[in-house]
Amino acid sequence: MSGSGAQTPVPAPRASGAAVAPSAITHLGPELVERARALIALYPERRSALIPLCHLAQEQDGWLRPEAMVDIASLVGVTPAEVYGTATFYDMLHTEAVGTHVVAVCTNIACLLGGAAELLEHAEASLGINVGGTTPDGVITLEEAECLADCDRVPCVQVNHRYVGAQTPETFDRLVADLRSGARSDDIPSHGTLVRVRRTVGLQADREQVAAERAAMADAQAARAAAASDAKGGAS
Repeated sequence: MSGSGAQTPVPAPRASGAAVAPSAITHLGPELVERARALIALYPERRSALIPLCHLAQEQDGWLRPEAMVDIASLVGVTPAEVYGTATFYDMLHTEAVGTHVVAVCTNIACLLGGAAELLEHAEASLGINVGGTTPDGVITLEEAECLADCDRVPCVQVNHRYVGAQTPETFDRLVADLRSGARSDDIPSHGTLVRVRRTVGLQADREQVAAERAAMADAQAARAAAASDAKGGAS
């Protein structure tokens, strides 16, 4: 489940909708837990904050450690397996260790025609790793990406999800040198820091109104199910 070899405890399957008893928070730092609880308070239901909390954990560690997923599960009232299942669906969440800087080279058609294959080959050679690998110093992880939506500047490259413009082999080497020296730290933070602006507001809706609308929707679904059942019984 992770590059560390540790295994995330997975409880027995629970009934749908059943609550999971919280456990002690052992991995996430106190300041991060405080931020996590503030995020949870922005949502009508705790589990809705699952993905934002995954990003918070990545901000601490650079990737989603198994023990962090256990803490997230406890905070939002789900199982660690549910956190892991959600995290593995999204490319921006990593369940294995990555470098301080994740460098993604787009090889979709526009970038491919603009030299992306040659750039990626150069990147592998200059970094001494294959796509998907991390340099021995833990600074750079190299990824091949589908369209990064910067097609007017090809080949498109991102570092930690920040655009760095079209790259040539020469500019790529300068970019890597800047990343290693910290010269780009102002505009490209370490991997895991998705944004530097903290959220202070959540769903701008009356909780009673939300509850009433959900109850009405459930009643409508039940009525449709009953009508379908009656129609099926009459037909037989």
